[in-house]
Amino acid sequence: MKQNPIVLIVVIIAMAYAFYMIPQLSEKAQSTYKYDHFSEFYQDFKEGQISEVTLVNGERGEGTYKVDGKPKGDGQQQYETFEVIIPGADDLAVTLTQLAPEGTKVGTSTGGWSEKLLMAALNFIPFLLIVVLFYIFLMRQMRAGGNQALSFGRSKAHLHGDTFAKVTFDDVAGMEEVKEELEEVVEFLREPERFRALGAKIPRGVLLVGPPGCGKTLLARAVAGEAGVSFFYMSGSDFVEMFVGVGASRVRDLFDQAKEKAPAIVFIDELDAVGRLRGAGLGGGHDEREQTLNALLVEMDGFDPNDDIILLSATNRPDVLDPALLRPGRFDRHIVVPTPNVNEREAILHIYTDSKPVSNDVDVAVLARRTPGFSGADIENLVNEAALLAARRDKQIIDMIEFDEAIERVIAGPERKSHVIKEQERRVLAYHEAGHALVGSLLPDFDPTYKVTILPRGQALGYTINLPEDDRYLMTQTEMTNHMVQALAGRAAEEIVIGDITTGAANDLEKVSKMARAMVTEYGMSADLGPITYGTKHGPVFLAKDLSEERNYSEDVAQKIDAEVRRIVDECYYRAKQTLSERRETLDTLARVLLEKETINREQIEAIIETGALPEEEAAVDEPVGSDAETPEAKTAAGTTETTSKRDTPRGLPDPDPQTP
Repeated sequence: MKQNPIVLIVVIIAMAYAFYMIPQLSEKAQSTYKYDHFSEFYQDFKEGQISEVTLVNGERGEGTYKVDGKPKGDGQQQYETFEVIIPGADDLAVTLTQLAPEGTKVGTSTGGWSEKLLMAALNFIPFLLIVVLFYIFLMRQMRAGGNQALSFGRSKAHLHGDTFAKVTFDDVAGMEEVKEELEEVVEFLREPERFRALGAKIPRGVLLVGPPGCGKTLLARAVAGEAGVSFFYMSGSDFVEMFVGVGASRVRDLFDQAKEKAPAIVFIDELDAVGRLRGAGLGGGHDEREQTLNALLVEMDGFDPNDDIILLSATNRPDVLDPALLRPGRFDRHIVVPTPNVNEREAILHIYTDSKPVSNDVDVAVLARRTPGFSGADIENLVNEAALLAARRDKQIIDMIEFDEAIERVIAGPERKSHVIKEQERRVLAYHEAGHALVGSLLPDFDPTYKVTILPRGQALGYTINLPEDDRYLMTQTEMTNHMVQALAGRAAEEIVIGDITTGAANDLEKVSKMARAMVTEYGMSADLGPITYGTKHGPVFLAKDLSEERNYSEDVAQKIDAEVRRIVDECYYRAKQTLSERRETLDTLARVLLEKETINREQIEAIIETGALPEEEAAVDEPVGSDAETPEAKTAAGTTETTSKRDTPRGLPDPDPQTP
């Protein structure tokens, strides 16, 4: 920080003077004797030891001793001068003059200017130093506060540099179409003349939209690594402050910085934090966020064009963005970043497993097929969980069994081995899950059942996993009906075998009710109500949540909808009960095996359904109860259908069957 030169000069002079005077004063103090009492001085004065005495201002006396001086206590040195405090008498000088021995001089003085200046300086220097130090401290604080006040409206954008790990498009698996669109942006910044020669203009803004965890921010980092130009990145929430106008100031400052570094790319993550629809909410809007959005709109496409600046943004809430922000001229290009398909999942798995010691029995292609609906972030978490499990077991490499269990941990949570369930409830759980598995295996064109377990994991006391053979994005009416039949089979098994029903089917009923109502009101799968959509739902596009629904039908239609939903569910429940009643013996066998082994896989289920018993080679082996290490395929299948359901893909696969007490 630049200091005031006058302050520095004063400090230097004061310190130099202090360093000069301290030795002088110290030497003088060593050779000067100070009388404690005037009577002692008067005795030396009468004895003729004093050569000269001067009364200063009638307050004190000072002078010198004769040649011999006054001896010190050590007997080796002598005092040369003295000081004494004199009593306040006006005629003291006259009296001393009359009584002075021969050779002793008596005089008076009012004190010299040099002496007065010295005394004043000695008294003033400590105070001066305190004032100067306080002034320096105060100015430093004021300047720091002034800088903070002036920088309050400055942009908090970070410039991508060598301190960050470089990411390129080679580090992004899959998403070839998305990378092709972004590579065009990079090429324009590298060779703008090639595009301008054809009259082409690069998009002012590129908006990446898609579900969470699919790699939008990773793609932005890849653009930063590939572009070779200045790359500014900032979060949408960094613009928003409690004071109106600060966010707008930061937007302007951000683009000013980008203009200085042009050509440049500006990346704003989570754009929905600042780009929401204006005027929404109570009371309309003139708040900080709207002022920030107005500044952003002007900078992107105002009177001052920024042709060499490209704005790249990411969000999973495009439905809440202001239309003025999404129009051509601002965000010209909207790129959807979807969840990866099976080939892309395999490529992502290769990226995350190539840097880890993985066993030869790990088939990445199999893992890719067993993880439908997983995003890139899910896959990264899956591989990390597998590595943590291997480290927990003191292994040097990661085996397939760790990946199998990691899939279940990612989807359903850790296994609750200490959870104790009464034998009566275990029997209910066994029949419930056996009902799901049996009906799911007997339904035509239904996803194969890969695993059934009654071991608690996460919030589930037991679950049945049906894994699709490939990625699918549409569901037929028959498939949706089959899913409801399979979901109701657990409750039907309880009613048939136990003669009572439990709360364990709550999740099944919720899932079936939602699916049946969607068939009637959204997909037009009701012959009575016809191909009409009833009601308008409002909610985020990529977050699979319905925030509100606008009802656009009458009470009579509402009654028909309820009746049609009830008819569909009743028919599905009847089919489930009929199937289980016809295969009651197989149901009992599946439940008995589940009580013994607690977990069975696809091969075991198919063998029981076809032959009524486990395969001979497995039946001969006395497996420990609860050991599911021998069923890696079943464990791998766990949670995949649940994952797809949690993300509510277009295919609409059902949830697994977590049993809640």
